[in-house]
Amino acid sequence: MKKITIYIDGGSRGNPGPSALGVLFLSEKGETLKEYSQFLGEKTNNEAEYEALIFALQKAKVLFGKKEAKNLSLEIKSDSQLLVEQMSGQYKIKNPNIQKLFLLAWNLKIDFNQVIFLHIDRERNKEADGLVNEALDSKGNRLF
Repeated sequence: MKKITIYIDGGSRGNPGPSALGVLFLSEKGETLKEYSQFLGEKTNNEAEYEALIFALQKAKVLFGKKEAKNLSLEIKSDSQLLVEQMSGQYKIKNPNIQKLFLLAWNLKIDFNQVIFLHIDRERNKEADGLVNEALDSKGNRLF
């Protein structure tokens, strides 16, 4: 089974405020496969974190194909303890907006063989955070 590591981050300047996402795909060898940043508009920080997860799952399916997704193990690393604990079933979801995003993310993750969520400290998520700030600064998209 092929393993892909995905670093995700979402951020908002103000809560709510202008927000963006950053996503970084790494191969099994730790090589950067793809990185993305996208301005999201007016969102809360938690909404931006979920938008980053949803974006990452959608991109993984496009990048590797639906058939390959069934043989793919994704390790998703985020500095959002709330997102990681909610997606792991440890925390309840009370906010209606987050409930909708959670359901979308949950339905996307079932397309993959395995999806593991890991909480990491901000220091270890600098690249994804940098992509968020880049999108916020430029208020544009960077897709390559």
